Amino acid sequence: MRRILTLVASLAFLSGVARAQQATADTVYDIVIRSGRVLDGEGNPWILADVAIKDGHFVKIGRVAAHGKIEIDARGKYVSPGWIDMMDQSGGVLPRNGLAENKLREGVTTAIGGEGGTPVPASRIPEYFATLERQGISINFGSYFSETQARVAVLGRSARAPNAAELDRMRAIMDTAMRAGAMGMSTALIYPPSSYSTTDELVEVGKAAAALGGIYASHIRGEGKEVVQAVGEAIAIGERAGMPVEVFHLKVAHQPGWGILMDSVRAEVDAARSRGVDVAADMYVYTAGGTGLEATIPSWAHEGGTDSLKARLANPAIRARLKSEIKSGSPGWWNIIEAAGGWDGVVLVNARNPANKKYENKTITQIAKETGKDPADVAFDLVAQGQGRVMAIYHMMGEQDIETALRFPWTSIGSDAGAILKYGEPDETGLPHPRSFGNFPRVIARYVKERKVLTLEDAIRKMTSWPATRMRLANRGAIREGNWADVTIFDLDQLQDRATYESPMEFPTGIEWVLVNGVVTIDHGRHTGVKAGQVLKGQGYNCNCRSASIGDR
Repeated sequence: MRRILTLVASLAFLSGVARAQQATADTVYDIVIRSGRVLDGEGNPWILADVAIKDGHFVKIGRVAAHGKIEIDARGKYVSPGWIDMMDQSGGVLPRNGLAENKLREGVTTAIGGEGGTPVPASRIPEYFATLERQGISINFGSYFSETQARVAVLGRSARAPNAAELDRMRAIMDTAMRAGAMGMSTALIYPPSSYSTTDELVEVGKAAAALGGIYASHIRGEGKEVVQAVGEAIAIGERAGMPVEVFHLKVAHQPGWGILMDSVRAEVDAARSRGVDVAADMYVYTAGGTGLEATIPSWAHEGGTDSLKARLANPAIRARLKSEIKSGSPGWWNIIEAAGGWDGVVLVNARNPANKKYENKTITQIAKETGKDPADVAFDLVAQGQGRVMAIYHMMGEQDIETALRFPWTSIGSDAGAILKYGEPDETGLPHPRSFGNFPRVIARYVKERKVLTLEDAIRKMTSWPATRMRLANRGAIREGNWADVTIFDLDQLQDRATYESPMEFPTGIEWVLVNGVVTIDHGRHTGVKAGQVLKGQGYNCNCRSASIGDR
């Protein structure tokens, strides 16, 4: 069966303009990309050049006289380093389908996952990575390990703080994950049980990741009116633990703060950077986010897990308390309903229940009117009746803030979306959002071509050399001799994201070829079936350095 698949992939590979040459005396290279407008990824203007590739690496850039076994005619096209997704959600799906077609057809060659950690415990990360390497993946992939994974392994889903011995165990788990190849420690602090973690706890567990070269990456504690303080907490955690800080999907989800708070975030980050804290952020370029509908329920009600939550939702007295707290606020809970401007801004997109599918793509307010219920009761009922995580779109960001944040020199691009298991179905998060198919082309189509927010050179930098530098990805992110040959070749005139909220699974146009480690993986918009991706491991991998995980307080 493997031989048949290999043959099919090879035939597909040879079918496009990436055509095979008959080996001759002057055939020196594996691939030569001819006469493209080469963007090096480092912010420089394009040059007209050939690019030669051999053994997976760039070996010559300029005038290439010798032939390649494969020649790609890139006249009139732009040749850039492969694009890097700084906030990916593919960790769970890649062992089941390593093709990552929606990622590659966006031009993405490398993805950094792990907002919620690895899909396996720390002790099984070597096995997980080995499986990806054995089965093959079509993109390069690395992952964070979540502090919440360590917390749950020791405390379960309890809201209490760990004692000294428990904290030591959590640090030891983080140390194990880092030595297995995790890129750092992540958190998602609006979601229980991650939201139960205090700043001090995160600092102490973070020290174990910091000792092994890890980055602290966070879905911060609040992205609305408290966003500046939440960014400040992330910076404080990194500063105290001694590690770089990455703010996931930077946004201002609070309409009264649109056009105001984003500049305050900039000032907070710039002040930290001026005193030597290595902090930056990534972002997607849509005005709506997406997450589980359970995020509309105050955090304390989640303690103990899903069954405990559903039991509480069945109690009328607790429902009354939750409704009151939606209006008044609740300690440790970010009010995402307020961020969306009320229930009108919350759209059900995956009910996880056949009986409720008829309500998909309607706002909670619309469903409330149809059913004669209070909107909060609608949300509670949908969560309680869901056979899995019920998903919603939240319209809560302003266009002006996207443009402002894109101009910050330290922002990169992340989709907050995963590779698809099967076309026609949403990614593993269960969230049908256009960012899964269109985020990277949209950066160029909308914010370079249409709105002139970025130059093409800087947009490419934000998707290539800057994230590669940020993540310490050796020999990636720039078209430079000796680097790994990850390449995205696109037609600027034809480049367009096509996915919308109404039709979120539409592939973009204009991405002609994508090479991963010197192998053509997308040829004229078609996946060739090859799996040339690599597992990317953090700096702590197999490190013989001293552990900081036990007793180093």
